[in-house]
Amino acid sequence: MKMFIPALRLSVVLMLLCGLAYPLLTTGVAQWLFPAQANGSLITQDEKIIGSSLLAQEVKSPGLFQPRASSANYDATASAGSNRAVASPEYIAEMKEKLAALRKQNPASTQHIPADLVTGSGSGLDPDLSPEAAKVQIPRISQATGLSEQQLAELVKWHTQGRQLGIFGEPRVNVNELNLALINAEK
Repeated sequence: MKMFIPALRLSVVLMLLCGLAYPLLTTGVAQWLFPAQANGSLITQDEKIIGSSLLAQEVKSPGLFQPRASSANYDATASAGSNRAVASPEYIAEMKEKLAALRKQNPASTQHIPADLVTGSGSGLDPDLSPEAAKVQIPRISQATGLSEQQLAELVKWHTQGRQLGIFGEPRVNVNELNLALINAEK
């Protein structure tokens, strides 16, 4: 009993410090320094939340850029990759199906199809595409929207982000932000 009371006091102090004070402090600092990121990097239009720049969304319109394929069916609560081996017959058949569907959706595109248009990301929710993957979709979108291919190429160029700190990662285009800009360009 002699050790129980100090142990209980220490436990309560540590719970208050680590379970309450520290989370409140870090949340407050995050809200102060990075309010948009701390709140989920939400995308709004006409004061209505339409998504997050961090999560891919399913796009069915032929007049919009398609994101990467999603093993999670674009459900943020079911983030997952396919976990299939690249050499498995199921994976190869799935990639052939996706490639055929992509060529059917984009018949005017004569370019090489970038891998990120048919493969999913590890989370199944990556909102970014390579600039090449966005450019492959330009003829289809031009035909569907009436915007010129040059206008769409400029839109892709304008929304292409470079490597982080100039050395990390690859250039990328956020499909959600690109589609929002495309919708606004059509107005």
